[in-house]
Amino acid sequence: MKVHRTYKAALKSSTLIALAMGITACSEKADTSKEAKSAGHFSAEQVSEALYTVLKSDRKVYASKIVNRLAKDEQVIAAHEEWLENKALLLPAQMFREGAEEVDSADKPFEFSYSLQSLWPLNYENAKKQTPAVVEGLKAVSIESSPHYGKKWSGEEEIAGQKYFVGIYPDRAVAPACWTCHNEHENTKDEYPVFKKNDVMGGIVIRIPFSD
Repeated sequence: MKVHRTYKAALKSSTLIALAMGITACSEKADTSKEAKSAGHFSAEQVSEALYTVLKSDRKVYASKIVNRLAKDEQVIAAHEEWLENKALLLPAQMFREGAEEVDSADKPFEFSYSLQSLWPLNYENAKKQTPAVVEGLKAVSIESSPHYGKKWSGEEEIAGQKYFVGIYPDRAVAPACWTCHNEHENTKDEYPVFKKNDVMGGIVIRIPFSD
């Protein structure tokens, strides 16, 4: 189910470019000036696509060029769930969550949030936070028999009276550090799939508020 809601904050072209470069902290605030309006409006789906491009790229680089290289190949430092206590690298999923929490507390040019979700979570608390729309989207992108498998899914939902565009994008296993950790984790259940390279392990969930 796709929606094409116009995101109400008019974003300057420079702001969107900065977003794609991963430097939103240096971006100008979106405003309602004539200059900002002349740059045009971006739909919530377009903004979501730009965010996903950055998130997917950063996640791939960290997993393959940092964790996999240093912990798996060169073995100069470990990657550990208790990374602080063990003076180790954060696991890729933890790095993603830390970034999401930082964004939640940041002074952003426009409102959005993102998270990493899965039908096969290692952190069982994550599953309790999944809304019906998120579950539907995860099933669409993660189940091999689905026509949306490995593709984006988009829809909308309402939480506490606020409407949101929801974009869910496949999160693939891009490095051994991803799938070996998941397959060998103590919280892995018997019914969980055994992942291998390029399998969809879950979804990157992006929410953007909108009004009719």
